[in-house]
Amino acid sequence: MCYFHLMSRTVNGEAWFGELEKEVFRKMIRQVADFSGINVITYAVMKNHFHLFVEVPEKSSEISDEELVRRFRVLYPQPTPWMPAKAEVLAWHLRENTGEGQSLRRSLTRRMGDVSELMKTLKQRFSMWFNRSRERFGPVWADRFKSVLVEGDLDALRTVAAYIDLNAVRAGLVSDPKDYRFSGYAEAVAGSEVARAGLSVLDRNVAGYRMTLFGSGSGEKLEKEAISREKALEVLDRGGKLPLSMLLRCKVRYLTEGKVLGSAAFVAEHLAREKALRKNPVVPKSMQGADWGDLTVGKACRRNRFG
Repeated sequence: MCYFHLMSRTVNGEAWFGELEKEVFRKMIRQVADFSGINVITYAVMKNHFHLFVEVPEKSSEISDEELVRRFRVLYPQPTPWMPAKAEVLAWHLRENTGEGQSLRRSLTRRMGDVSELMKTLKQRFSMWFNRSRERFGPVWADRFKSVLVEGDLDALRTVAAYIDLNAVRAGLVSDPKDYRFSGYAEAVAGSEVARAGLSVLDRNVAGYRMTLFGSGSGEKLEKEAISREKALEVLDRGGKLPLSMLLRCKVRYLTEGKVLGSAAFVAEHLAREKALRKNPVVPKSMQGADWGDLTVGKACRRNRFG
């Protein structure tokens, strides 16, 4: 398995996402992920950006015809100018093993199990819907997307997931992440089986993951009430440290710009190719501001680490 923290922002940081846009985008996340065969651990859709935390399975045996048709129907419930074929037509070509069926199989499976294709499809689909609904044209997204490869260690996975689910808390929209409906954690608390299945990668149940969000053994009150975000940033500016669950209520650029996140051995392994191309060796970087345990990153954030 591979794990990625994926992020993208609107052009000029435009606050284009209201409740309707967020709801449409959330549904598109589920559609595209299901088609891709990629598990969404959690997500957050904000007014001008979004985060996805995904689990990408290793390439396995060939996808069955039945599963390929099911995924096709999820992404293309109705014919489109870009995919005029119906699921029933695809099923017939696959069953008869026609040349067109083989070509469609190659084209579709090439897009599966790939985070670049997932992000491309998701952003393109939303852009077309958004521009059509606003009677506008032009780009919606500022750039391709950012990604951080995350080690499959529970500490690393829970840290990144909690950072994503605390987006609305950092933005001052809610004090408890369960109250922000456009996130994986809130969706799971509301009873969504698919959202709960995503978070099960981190813990057996949602209640267990809540301990990560608020600090294990904290009684849930410490991190929400003991110190303001402004005071926390003041502590960080002075070179101090905070409990990790409190630090995650601030913007932490290590988790969005660190390139690789995990143990020193894991990060070093994934930097090995880059080392061969540079005069100065690239080594895992330690992180400041909290006790991160064994976690390191592949890229230093020299300025404005927190915000």
